Amino acid sequence: MTDWREGVLMLEAHQFDVMLPVVNARQVGWLGVAEEPSLQHSQEAAMAGDEAAIQGIDIPASALVDRTAYIETARRGVSGHVVGQAVGVLGHRETFAGLMGTTVGNLNRFYRRPALGPAQSEALLDMLRVVSRGLAAFGDLDRVQQWLDSAPPALDGDRPIDLCDTFEGRRAVDGVLHKIRYGEFP
Repeated sequence: MTDWREGVLMLEAHQFDVMLPVVNARQVGWLGVAEEPSLQHSQEAAMAGDEAAIQGIDIPASALVDRTAYIETARRGVSGHVVGQAVGVLGHRETFAGLMGTTVGNLNRFYRRPALGPAQSEALLDMLRVVSRGLAAFGDLDRVQQWLDSAPPALDGDRPIDLCDTFEGRRAVDGVLHKIRYGEFP
């Protein structure tokens, strides 16, 4: 039996529980645990080193993984409708309001903007890049969202989503996602 929570896979075997740190799709296969069908695509993506575009959000995957495309997209300005798409797909209006430097009540005004400014575009792209890396680590958006709302010990009990309104907070979350993806927790 497997239980996916806070980056730990618990295997219940006979009369004892074995706790193994961090699991990504590659490790599940390596451990010989029967994989869930929904993990097949994530296993292939993890082995290929892919970070996924986020379905339902009009940002090309290249802007999330390629430094040059990221910088060019931020300088050009991301369309305001992408903010609306991100809120629709991911929720967390408060986080996106913080990224845009506005209140939750005024956030919908950004949805109609033809282009955000470079700083707002970069903050939005950086947040979406964190989510994309979460997809690479966990395999699907539901698991990413569960993890963002959890309070993992690696972030001193802070919810990852609560840290994502600042650049340094997103770096901390990104660092933990990297460790989860590659199994680097002790």
